[in-house]
Amino acid sequence: MSVSALQQRFALARSFNASTKRFSKSARRSVVVRAGTTTSIQFVKGQNETAVPEVRLTRSKDGSNGTAFFIFSDPDVFENGQGDITGMFLTDEEGEMSTVDVNAKFVNGKPTGIEARYVMKTEADWNRFMRFMERYAEDNGLGFSKK
Repeated sequence: MSVSALQQRFALARSFNASTKRFSKSARRSVVVRAGTTTSIQFVKGQNETAVPEVRLTRSKDGSNGTAFFIFSDPDVFENGQGDITGMFLTDEEGEMSTVDVNAKFVNGKPTGIEARYVMKTEADWNRFMRFMERYAEDNGLGFSKK
């Protein structure tokens, strides 16, 4: 592994909060997604979500399973009637992970956010998810934070 790759992994690990299992607030900001990125989060197939979520992670003590909670504030999937939300699709160069455990939040009858839950049932699922998140963070100029 190259030195720059190790530095990137260290930077990601440094900013991930192990005790609260959350990304830092600095990681929760809107960014412009670069053209040609290999990772995406979609609620409607073919429509990349540009709002950056807050992500909370839980994992069993033995590492056999875990859960990722995604919270999107003002996602752009609600704009211009892009289509029906059919699930959350996490896509990268390895393939696609998906969940149908997706809920919209409404305030005064208007959609304001989306909450989704992705369950990892094996350690291999956890490792695959973490590889996706590392790529997603790199593609979107984000990082993990440990608090």
